[in-house]
Amino acid sequence: MSFTALHRAVGAPPGPLTEDILDAAVAAGVTETSDLDWKLELPPAKGLPQTDFPKDVAAMANSGGGLIVYGVRESQKAATERVDVGEFDEAYERSLRSAAITGISPPVFGLHIFRVGAKGNQAVVIEVPASIDGPHLIYRNDYFGAPVRNDSDTVWMKERQIEAMYRARFEERRHTTEALDALFTDASGGLNSGERALLIAVAHPRIPRFGARLTRDGIKDVLSKARDLALSFTNHGGIHPLNNVDLQSFRPGLRRWVAVNIATSESTVWKASWVSIHHDGSVTLAATVGGHRMDRDRYFGGWQVESAAIECAIADFMGLIRTTAEAAGNDDYDVRVGIDWSREQPLRILTRDIGGFIYDGVSTPLHRFTPIDTTLNAIGPDSDYLGHVRDLALDCVNQGGVSNLLVIQPPDSDDQIA
Repeated sequence: MSFTALHRAVGAPPGPLTEDILDAAVAAGVTETSDLDWKLELPPAKGLPQTDFPKDVAAMANSGGGLIVYGVRESQKAATERVDVGEFDEAYERSLRSAAITGISPPVFGLHIFRVGAKGNQAVVIEVPASIDGPHLIYRNDYFGAPVRNDSDTVWMKERQIEAMYRARFEERRHTTEALDALFTDASGGLNSGERALLIAVAHPRIPRFGARLTRDGIKDVLSKARDLALSFTNHGGIHPLNNVDLQSFRPGLRRWVAVNIATSESTVWKASWVSIHHDGSVTLAATVGGHRMDRDRYFGGWQVESAAIECAIADFMGLIRTTAEAAGNDDYDVRVGIDWSREQPLRILTRDIGGFIYDGVSTPLHRFTPIDTTLNAIGPDSDYLGHVRDLALDCVNQGGVSNLLVIQPPDSDDQIA
C-alpha cells in the first residue's frame, strides 16, 4: 500500500498508483507542489547523469520525497493533458536508477518506477523516497550544490540549510545506533549463550512507514514466503532457523508478532530458533549456531560453529527482511548481525568439504565476534539482493578465517531467487 501526492490530490485511499488516479489528477488540473513535479518528456538516455534528472531526484530526496511524473503537459504549474512518453524499456529504467547513484552524492537508492497507461498513452512515474542521508549534492564540473524543492520550484540550498541537514543526518545516525542496540539487546535477552553460541540478527527500517499493522494472516504469509525465499538463496542443505519456529501459530508480543521456537525436545534443542516481526517493520532472529549435531550420537562443542549454520541463518534473516519490507512498504534497512557466546572458550568457525569432512586449520579462534553493521535496500533487484546476502554471510564467516562458502549461491547463479 502506498499513499502518494497523487492519492492525496484526488482524495484516493492508500493503494497502488493507477491510471485512473493519474487521469483524475490531470482532469482536476492539479498543480505542482513540493512533492509533485510534472514533466512533459523523459530526459535523453544518453548522458543521463549530465541532465537535470539527478538534480530533480536530489531535490525531492532533500525535501522528504515525492513524485516526478513524466508524460503530463502543464501550464502555470497545473496539469493540462497526458502525453505519451514514448519507448520505455528495462534498459532505460536501469539507466535512471544508475543516474540516481552516480550523479548524486550521497546516492539516492530505492527509486520506485511505475509505467502508467498503455502504449501510445504511457506515463512514467518515479517515486523518490524520503532520505535521512541528506544533503544530496549535485556536481557540475568543479562546482557542487544541494537542490531542494521550494513549493513547486527547485532552488539551491543556502549554507545554513546545508549545515542544518548535515546536523540532522548525524543525529539520525545516533538514533539508528540506539535502535539497533535496543533490538539486539532485546533479541538476545533471556537466551542462554553459555551452552551453545547464538547468532543474533536484527534489522530496523531507516524510515518506517507506519501503515496498517500486519494481521495474523499477513504475518503467516510473510514467514512462509521468507522461508521459501531463503531456500532459494542456498544451493545445499543445512539447518534453517525458519524450519524450527512455528509458521502456523504466532503470539502477540510488545508491538510485535512472535514466531515461537518448536525445537524444545532434548533431541532438537541444539537447533532452537526465535523470530519476531515488529509493527514498525523491524525484524529480529536468534538462532542456535554452536553445538550442532555431528552425527547420530555426537555434537560439536558449544563454541564450535559450522559456517553452513551461519549462512543458513543469514539466508533466513535476509529472506525475512525482504518479505517484511514488501508487506510493510519499507525500503532501506539498518542491519546488525553478531554471535553471542558467553564462555571463555574461543569461538571456532568451521566448514566442511564436499565429502562432509571438517577442514583442518582454516578457522582462527575468536575471543569475541565483532557485530557487523550494514545498510541495505530491501526491495532492490533480485541479483543485487542476493549479493547482499552473500556479502553479509562472507563477512560473518571470514571473522573466523573461513574463506570458502558452500551454501549461499553466487549472485550470477542460474538458479537465483525464485
